[in-house]
Amino acid sequence: MTDPVRDPHAIDGKFPAPESFAQIVVIGAGPAGLAAALACARAGAQVLLVDENPVSANLMADDAPLYFGQRMTGAVQTKARMIEQVFAANPGLEEAFDLGVEVALGTYAWGAFVNGDGVRALPGCVVGLADEDRSWMVGFERLIVASGARDLALSFPGWDQPGVMGANGLHALLNTYDAFAGRRVLILGSGDLALSTALLALARGLEVAGLVEVRNVPQGSADLVAQVAGAGVEILTGHVIQRAEGGIDGVQRVWLTPLAGGAARVIDCDTVCLAIGLVPAIEILDVLGAKLTVDSARGGHVPVLTGDVCASRAEVFVAGDVAGLGLSVEAAQAQGQAAARAALESLGLAATYSASPPAPAPMPTEALAYQTDWVRALLGQGDGSVIVCQCEEVTREALLAVRQPAYLGPPSNKMGARDLGSLAGDGPINQDQIKRLTRACMGVCQARRCREQVALTLAVASGVAVETIPLAGYRAPVRPLALKVLAAWDEAAAMSAGWDVWFGIPTQWTPYADIGTEREGRHAEILGGDMHL
Repeated sequence: MTDPVRDPHAIDGKFPAPESFAQIVVIGAGPAGLAAALACARAGAQVLLVDENPVSANLMADDAPLYFGQRMTGAVQTKARMIEQVFAANPGLEEAFDLGVEVALGTYAWGAFVNGDGVRALPGCVVGLADEDRSWMVGFERLIVASGARDLALSFPGWDQPGVMGANGLHALLNTYDAFAGRRVLILGSGDLALSTALLALARGLEVAGLVEVRNVPQGSADLVAQVAGAGVEILTGHVIQRAEGGIDGVQRVWLTPLAGGAARVIDCDTVCLAIGLVPAIEILDVLGAKLTVDSARGGHVPVLTGDVCASRAEVFVAGDVAGLGLSVEAAQAQGQAAARAALESLGLAATYSASPPAPAPMPTEALAYQTDWVRALLGQGDGSVIVCQCEEVTREALLAVRQPAYLGPPSNKMGARDLGSLAGDGPINQDQIKRLTRACMGVCQARRCREQVALTLAVASGVAVETIPLAGYRAPVRPLALKVLAAWDEAAAMSAGWDVWFGIPTQWTPYADIGTEREGRHAEILGGDMHL
């Protein structure tokens, strides 16, 4: 029996081996991820725990992974100090070290890959990691994704200035980094996220100027509402933010509009905190090819689960907010332990943890319906000049007119005749199609400030449920890393020798105008027949 003929131009067999290997890799050192790593280590597994905290100041400036809104102090520039803060905020990391877990802080998981449909060339399961200087691959047998949740950003006039930020970003600057640069906070939303954010701010000595709610009653639990009210903080129901004004340092005051009509109200503040909702951080799972579904009760786009913890990839397990919002810290820890048990059992290892994780508490408000109400109220203010995609400077008007951003010049006559209505007449609204036509969601933040609000805006404007709009596409890297960091300088010699002819297409180096003419053969002759440059 002879070996099959291998294509010398294919990447198969040329992908470099990963730099290191871990039996189980855990992404995220929050309550769920840390609990999973500890449970795996206690069972004798070799564990690598990856966490991007402390996040670099450069990524914070890009509002990744959270919506920091330029409200961090200069302390975030000192990495040693930031690492100390991360350890102080997460004492379980010390136990992880004691158990022999390899802990990689300030390390970004920018992608994870397994062989399957469309991918056959990998040396095994690998996760892509990076710090501020370089990137590398780590092989694994099992992967536990506990990447948490990121902030939901919604736009209004003045949101594209320092001082407008997300609730998770504020929690991180207060709890993890002790590096918040504001004093007086106005919070949008009145669910448990908003209420707990208000109580945290008060506990840290900040002023809370109030909570703003578009619905007519507060949306959070009665106990948290009572605590906030008892602290003297006003919850302004039936109101929406009209605009935020500021100066050189960002937000200074906010105008609120009563939805039932009446005079606008002006509130002085230096920070507007968007606490309307969070978004499960499913990007790594999506890149892996895990099956996703839309579940408003779990917070939006979430992985399809088997046995509560296992995603559709046999090597991949999930725990915490990425699996669905609504977990308490204790429930997230239990889910992390359950994910660890499932991963260990799949490797033939005995887990020390056997109890089933508690079911997540039902969310008091269905996430997507609540977010839709907020977007409908914001759109009702009628300002089409509001930018919905900051990176690409796409306005609401341009989005709904399906028009390219102004910096690309005027649209063609054919495109100028199109709008969202005519596009919807051709078939269901597709966010990827909108992205290609308007460039909304194509910026350096990788759509963290606009992916959800673009979908919600399209849904409200076209009168369809946001669940019917497909998730906008994206690819690795799932963090906006510098090309110098991602560059693979250590690629194998065979890959370096063959990269320019991977597709084996002789005409790839032939000028378009010469294809099909007598000059085409001349180009092949010059290349010497092997198609290399």
